[in-house]
Amino acid sequence: MESKRQQKYAKLIQKELGDIFQKEAKHLIGRSLVTITRVMVSPDLGFAKAYLSFLLADSKELFEHINDHKKDIRHALAKRIGKSVRIIPELAFFPDDSATYAQHMDKVISDLNIPPAPEEDDEEEED
Repeated sequence: MESKRQQKYAKLIQKELGDIFQKEAKHLIGRSLVTITRVMVSPDLGFAKAYLSFLLADSKELFEHINDHKKDIRHALAKRIGKSVRIIPELAFFPDDSATYAQHMDKVISDLNIPPAPEEDDEEEED
């Protein structure tokens, strides 16, 4: 379980990484939309796992491109939060497949052949 300090740090990193991808990293992602769905920080605050979700892009290719430029993203993060924190964490990016999984489950559920429930007669009649 994360401490309050880790949670606060993770929220700060999530917000700032979101801003970086939205404003400063257009050269990296182009017209794609990158969402930081979750950030988890180690107890010593020196390592952060960021889960990314992609729209309007080939997710594998974009994910590899972002991983190749991890150093630049960390540098941009350091410029933004460097005065308010002691440690700029090492970043590790992971794809967040929850949206894809949700679409898959929605398709599985919609493809189920469920017969309609039999209508029940009202046993209680009002006088």
